[in-house]
Amino acid sequence: MAGSQQFLGALFADAFRQLGGNRPVPEIEVRFYPYAGLHHTIRIRTGKVYVRLSDICRDASQNVLRAIAFMLVAKLLSKRVPEVHERVYRDYACSPQVLRASDIARRRRGRKQVSSARGRFYDLEKMFDRLNRLYFEGEIEKPTLTWSQRRTRRILGHHDSVHDTIVISKTLDARDVPEWFVEYILYHEMLHIKHPARVIDGRRYYHTNAFRTDERRFPRYEEAQDWLERIALSRKSMRAARAA
Repeated sequence: MAGSQQFLGALFADAFRQLGGNRPVPEIEVRFYPYAGLHHTIRIRTGKVYVRLSDICRDASQNVLRAIAFMLVAKLLSKRVPEVHERVYRDYACSPQVLRASDIARRRRGRKQVSSARGRFYDLEKMFDRLNRLYFEGEIEKPTLTWSQRRTRRILGHHDSVHDTIVISKTLDARDVPEWFVEYILYHEMLHIKHPARVIDGRRYYHTNAFRTDERRFPRYEEAQDWLERIALSRKSMRAARAA
C-alpha cells in the first residue's frame, strides 16, 4: 500500500541515501496529519527524524510521495531539490482536485482570527464601500474585513478566499500613515476578489496582467509604490540593526 508507514519510511530513507552523501540514514517516523491545507513538516530530534504529511496526500501516487520525500529531506539537509521532484509535486499540488481538497481542509480545520474593521484611525468598512463604489461599480461582494491581530510590516494586506476575509496590517492604522495609502492596500486586496488566482502550467498566478492593469488605475499608484519601497528599506534597516 503506497500510503503505509513502512512504504513511506522507505521513500524517505532512499531520499536520505541519495541526498545525504555518506551520512548514515537516521531512524524515520512518517505519519499523515490533518493539517488545515496542503502542508508538510520534517524535524529532527535526538537523532530521529519526524515527518508529518498532510492527509490530503494519503491517496497520492508513489511518484508524488517520493517527490515530497526528496523535497522535505533536501530542506532538512539544506540541499537543492532535484527539479524533477519539484515538477511532479507542483503538478500534483496545482491540480483542480487537490486545490479543492486543500481549500475544503482549510475551511473546515483552519481558524481565521478576526478582530474588527474599525481601527483607531481608519474604518475598513467605510473605506471598502467607497472604493467599491468608485472603482468596482459596487459589484464586489463585501468579505469579512478586519485589522490584523499584530503589527506586521512584511505583509500589509491579505485576501483569504477560503475564509472570504481581507486582513489589513494593524501597522497601517496609525496617524502618520496617510489614508490614501491604506486605501491602496485595501484596493489591492479587493482586486484579488475581482481577479482570482489562475493556474497556468502547474503554477498559481495571483497577479495576472489584468490584475496589474487594474492596479495601475489607482490614482496615487506611483506614490504607493514609493511608500512600499520605503517600508521595505525600513525593514532592512531594522534587521541590520538587530544583527549588529
